[in-house]
Amino acid sequence: MKRYILSVLGLGGVLAAGALEVTGLKCESLVDPLAIENTQPRFSWQSDAGVRRGEDPTAYQILVASDKALLDEKNADLWNSGKVMSPILPSVTYAGKELRPKDFSYWKVRVWNKDGKVSDWSPAATFGIGLLDEGDWKGVFIGRGDVADKDNSPFFRKSFEWNGGDDKVLLHVNSLGYHEVYVNGCPAGDAVLSPAVAQFSKRSQIVTYDIAPLLRRGGNDIVLWLGRGWFHDSFPGGVSGGPFVRAQMETLSGGQWKTVLATDSTWSWADSGYSSFGSWWPHQFGGETVDCRKTVSAADVSAIVKWHNATEAAIPSHKATPQMAEPNRCTRSFHPVSKISDGDSAWIYDLGTNFTGWTEIDFKGLPEGRKVRISYCDFMNEDGKFRDGLYEDYLIASGRGHDRFVNKFNYKAYRYLKLSGLSEAPQLSGITAKLIHTDYSGEASFECSDPDLNAIHNMMSYTMRCLTLGGYMVDCPQVERLGYGGDGNASTPFVQTIFNMAPTYMNWMQAWADCMREGGSMPNTAPNPYTAGGGPYWCGFIITASWQTYLNYGDTRLLERYYPYMKEWLGYVEKHSVDGLLEPWPETEYRGWFLGDWATPAGIDQTDPRSVGLVTNCYIKVCYQTMAKIASLLGKETEARRWQAEADKLVELLHNKYYDKAAHSYATGTQIDLIYPMLAGVTPRDCIDDVELTLETVTAGRYRGHLATGLMGLPIITEWAILNRKADFVYGMLKKREYPGFLYMLDNGATTTWEHWNGERSHIHNCYNSIGVWFYQALAGIRPDETGAGYKRVCISPQTVDGIDWVKAAKDTPFGRIAVEWTDKDREFSLKLDIPVGCETSLQLPFKPSVLTVNGKKHEYAETIKMPSGRHTIVCRR
Repeated sequence: MKRYILSVLGLGGVLAAGALEVTGLKCESLVDPLAIENTQPRFSWQSDAGVRRGEDPTAYQILVASDKALLDEKNADLWNSGKVMSPILPSVTYAGKELRPKDFSYWKVRVWNKDGKVSDWSPAATFGIGLLDEGDWKGVFIGRGDVADKDNSPFFRKSFEWNGGDDKVLLHVNSLGYHEVYVNGCPAGDAVLSPAVAQFSKRSQIVTYDIAPLLRRGGNDIVLWLGRGWFHDSFPGGVSGGPFVRAQMETLSGGQWKTVLATDSTWSWADSGYSSFGSWWPHQFGGETVDCRKTVSAADVSAIVKWHNATEAAIPSHKATPQMAEPNRCTRSFHPVSKISDGDSAWIYDLGTNFTGWTEIDFKGLPEGRKVRISYCDFMNEDGKFRDGLYEDYLIASGRGHDRFVNKFNYKAYRYLKLSGLSEAPQLSGITAKLIHTDYSGEASFECSDPDLNAIHNMMSYTMRCLTLGGYMVDCPQVERLGYGGDGNASTPFVQTIFNMAPTYMNWMQAWADCMREGGSMPNTAPNPYTAGGGPYWCGFIITASWQTYLNYGDTRLLERYYPYMKEWLGYVEKHSVDGLLEPWPETEYRGWFLGDWATPAGIDQTDPRSVGLVTNCYIKVCYQTMAKIASLLGKETEARRWQAEADKLVELLHNKYYDKAAHSYATGTQIDLIYPMLAGVTPRDCIDDVELTLETVTAGRYRGHLATGLMGLPIITEWAILNRKADFVYGMLKKREYPGFLYMLDNGATTTWEHWNGERSHIHNCYNSIGVWFYQALAGIRPDETGAGYKRVCISPQTVDGIDWVKAAKDTPFGRIAVEWTDKDREFSLKLDIPVGCETSLQLPFKPSVLTVNGKKHEYAETIKMPSGRHTIVCRR
């Protein structure tokens, strides 16, 4: 279908009364970060014009000062940018006086519109520079020494005097394993399962807390509660005897930082009553045992009589850096919807939905020493029986009449909960599930007239919440918890559409760089604790996901930092290429298999060498093409030409090797084999119509109108369909209720997407969520433009299909909220748009109208160009 572009520049109309306003200040995409990991932060903000359409800001001024009292034009001692003529940008890099570790600064911004009117200054925001070098540390790692109970989750404690009067008091905590912090009995924050993940053989994370509000003059008490998490001695970088921690308290007074407290052997440790079990290998994530005979609240450890001297620990050298992802938080609480008995002493509870997080259970009247088994599963067996023996926790009763179980340093992902060893079942209200995910900002919403599509979208969107925690995206939170690059590549466009994931990807991409081996070899997961399967689509995550992150958020930092790693990996690809095409590389101790597509429906041989060779080399062609764009963006034009030349070579090689001219087909003729060459630019223009006809015939005949692909094929189909306005092709496949399909999942009780179309192994998984971006980019038509990354330029190009009468969608962007609402009835297409200040927007209508009105005024049709910011109503008649 031909696309038509509408020009409506200069159309009047007042948005709302009020002045130009600056809101949403962020540093490094974070709100008031206490400790960032670099000395050249990037600032961002949003503007609300409060003026006529299209009158976006044309200049800005930033002030940065070491003290809030200095934050004015005359006294700003770190940076006064002056009036900079520029439209709103996704971010602006600090260019003031040199910043150093521990510096804490204040900043604000104002903007001008095209008429020279200036906004008020924004409220002041803050940022701090963290501990960046090993020399910044005075605290040493401490542990329990040589103890028999290696699985204990201990308290570490220090009492100290504080006289007050400091401007700032920060506590930097660098734990190898999870931690929680309590100061004078109060939690130092509401984050859980901190810090974010890292490749322990190369890096650990530092979390910084502002503890000034919790201190009191005189005696004070700090408690660090530790759990092992991923820090196991069987994984790279792990050391036996953990968990370990180092910490130091810094005070700012008179512009000078002083270390007033640091971990050493004068700290004490004690048993918390919590212990962990499980190796954290696949299917072995174990759980926690809570011995209520021993437990005391971390908020009141005074009841503990027996404390032991901490031991300074020898930890292998690695880089410790401030955590740059938002923390995990409990974001929702709910209770089971039903329970049934399972024999005389066990009950099974249905939470009503799968979720990832913690479980809190109140037990009453248990005799001392009674051991209650708490087990979990994400779906029942085919005979309706509980899938026992998968994941479990334990509670040992105190005999004091009331005991409470709640997770601390592990989490579960499940729908069904089984309690064993009880004579009486707790009430539904006595069990609370707590959904946990990274507390990212940003939201998106989608709704249309088709309830089936709404159900599919909502299942995928909720699944992504269940998979994004710990500063990365897991494949499945109950079986492996690994950051697979293939799953990540597939889901990145969708998850970055519905949430602000810029800090998460900053953290995750660092793990990928840390996991690279000598010679450019990459694993299939990051972090990479052990061997995991995948292929080039998994290993190349550092290229294609970095580009997607730039496209969605407009920050070039990932590209700048990891371009050398991208080059090195492509060098590894070239070493394993024969006659210009990549061949299977060797398996290693950290990487297995050599996949093309994965998790395909029954009857499709995803291991066929023809398909594997075609799709992996199409992906390499996309990587070369992406590298050409990255190199050009970074000013490396010679390298950009080199990457483009490599991409061009693959076009002819792939078409000549895999195209069957008589059948108008590629390789095995599956959906992925037919579509990927077209999407990757391999298929010659004069062959595209024939290949598309083959695709339609194969889909309708061999596959009965169903999706017939897996993890890698779904994002390829999705992207191709969006770019080529094939919404009806996707819609028809989504509406199928039989196996394989999303409605088949939903009709069989799914609340989160499955790992395999037939429901094997995992019912909370990241294989099939990639198609979620189609709801936003095809039906709603909200598409970022890579010539103006971070939604600086955006294309609104809604695609209509028979069977859908209306669509409503919205998403947060770096510039603000974009909203699209359309109806298509009685030969009239009506479209309402909300475009934030700073977005340069083009509108592509789904058809050429016979009559067109814009904001209530008849408008002559034109094929060009732009939509200004503001609210618009467009009506098209056929």
